[in-house]
Amino acid sequence: MNGNISNLPMLAIIIPFTSAFLLGLFGSKRVKIHKAIAFFSTLISLIMVILLIKPILLKNEIISYWMGSWIPEKNWAIGIGLEVDGLGLFVGLIIAVTCFLSSIYSFRYMEKDNGLDKYYTLFLLLTASMLGFVFTGDLFNMYVMLEIMTFAAIALTSFRNNTYKAIEAGFKYIVIGSLGSSLILLGTVLLYAQVHTLNLAQIAAILHKQGYSTVSIFALALLLVGYAVKAFLVPCHTWPPDAHMSAPSSISMLLSGVMSKTGVYGIIRVLYMLYQSMGLPQVEFLIIFWGTITMFIGVTMALIQTDFKRLLAFHSVSQIGYIVTALGVGLALNSKVAVLGTMGGLYHMLNHATFKCLLFLCAGAVLYRTGTTDLNKLGGLSKKMPHTTILFMIGAASISGIPPFNGFVSKWLIYQSTYEAGYAPITIIALLVSVMTLASFVKVGQSVFFGRMPKEHKNVKEIPLSMRIPMGILAFICIFAGIFPKFISKYIIEPAAYSIYNIGKYVDVMFGKGYAAKMFGEIKIPELNYVYAGYWNPKAWLVLFLILLVGFMLVLTINIRRTNKTTVDAVEQLDSKYETFTGGEKEEFTHVAGHDLFWGLKHELSGYFKVIHEAHSGIVNDYVLWVVGCLCIVTIYLFVLMP
Repeated sequence: MNGNISNLPMLAIIIPFTSAFLLGLFGSKRVKIHKAIAFFSTLISLIMVILLIKPILLKNEIISYWMGSWIPEKNWAIGIGLEVDGLGLFVGLIIAVTCFLSSIYSFRYMEKDNGLDKYYTLFLLLTASMLGFVFTGDLFNMYVMLEIMTFAAIALTSFRNNTYKAIEAGFKYIVIGSLGSSLILLGTVLLYAQVHTLNLAQIAAILHKQGYSTVSIFALALLLVGYAVKAFLVPCHTWPPDAHMSAPSSISMLLSGVMSKTGVYGIIRVLYMLYQSMGLPQVEFLIIFWGTITMFIGVTMALIQTDFKRLLAFHSVSQIGYIVTALGVGLALNSKVAVLGTMGGLYHMLNHATFKCLLFLCAGAVLYRTGTTDLNKLGGLSKKMPHTTILFMIGAASISGIPPFNGFVSKWLIYQSTYEAGYAPITIIALLVSVMTLASFVKVGQSVFFGRMPKEHKNVKEIPLSMRIPMGILAFICIFAGIFPKFISKYIIEPAAYSIYNIGKYVDVMFGKGYAAKMFGEIKIPELNYVYAGYWNPKAWLVLFLILLVGFMLVLTINIRRTNKTTVDAVEQLDSKYETFTGGEKEEFTHVAGHDLFWGLKHELSGYFKVIHEAHSGIVNDYVLWVVGCLCIVTIYLFVLMP
């Protein structure tokens, strides 16, 4: 075996697991002890993960640990192993940092809730299971950690069970989430029947030798759709909006900004490591198409939302679409373009975790002080909550891809990679989705922080400092990662991308030095000057501006042609809100609420919005059929087109 053996990955996982059970010894009334245990557990776990940076990200080593010292015999895994490479540590860092910040935010945010002993127990279980999922080197252990993660998240989603929405959200989550887990388990069983091992490195080596079979292709379909449920890919995206809206915001930030990454991580491991799908155009097209549909439907659903947290949930769906699209480009035959796409996807994983966690904490701040996240009942909070307003604007600019914030860097890499890979229409769609993202956050900003303040919120105050500190740290990361992209790439993104493509070293930890190198070869990461050539290039900025201008003119032309006197008359009869602008009301008292700002757009695209409104029926049975239908389509596609 190669690689370094270390206890650090095990400690990072076992400390929050153990602490979760210790909380039960202190009863339900000692809240300060619960807070202290949660704080120090997540802090120590974060320190353990940080200590792995030097050997893994800086020295490009792989850290392993075998449970119970069950070291492989004769190059055959007989025990559960932890194996942490650049990708695992990359996602582990995201998890450890955000969970630590969430624990700090929870101190004041959750102080009015009951049953905090249960909250912190579930919180620590969620933290530990997410770290265990990305650090394990065993396919079945990934499923075990995923189950712990799922049921902890379900319980936290329904934690405030005094509202029917929380109960409904928990029910949807347990049905759809369990279906996704079942597909992953079935795919794992089929793979085990095929290769007779559960170790990721060993599966990759055996499948590389055997090639694709009927069983392994069906297992691939099951695993892809199962992890698509966890990653919120359309049409498996129906449960997150309810879950994120109902869960406490300290948990919503983890479900949206972090837990969704575990689904993406699973997809990466399946496609890039186990099945070695690089250079297969049929898989490349499937993933790119899947990601594009997800980003577009997610953002259009966000435009019509009138609840702050629900709107953010649909934006999570959309942003995951960006990540998956980029990872699809990463399967391209051209290695330079492929790695560019993968780096864009990884960078956006990091960025999405920061700006989406920040935005959910902003929504939590609004809820904490006003008691509502309904956009139609809010307004003018910038006067009372200036710090929260500034932090929200940083998060909104970041997710909208506005320079110099971090979202622009990763989105630019995605634009560049999709264009260079020959998917120019996808590039245009991605640009339009960014415009619609900005538009929806203009709506949120206008509805929540600006405009006229309702009388019932005139005594609102700024949130406590302990809640602002985590938000400030996330905002700082949004700015830093946007201004210094080469630094982030060199020390975080590049090592993760290298580990994705060059799994020979990962497999060598199991089989011995030189064994995998002969099988898998090596792909080099492009020079930074190439990767960021378009980032500061004025010509590229001009092209971007012209594309946006042409797109705007086309939309405007279509709208002008469709607008006539009959349409205007129909609009006046359809909705009395039209009278607001002709009724002589004084302008300073006109409050354009969340459902009004894009009313014209919704009218012009009423056919499309009617379809997606009717499709999202809220009925769990329908959503289960969506997942099953998705599985059927993916299975047929793979069986027809896979070699």
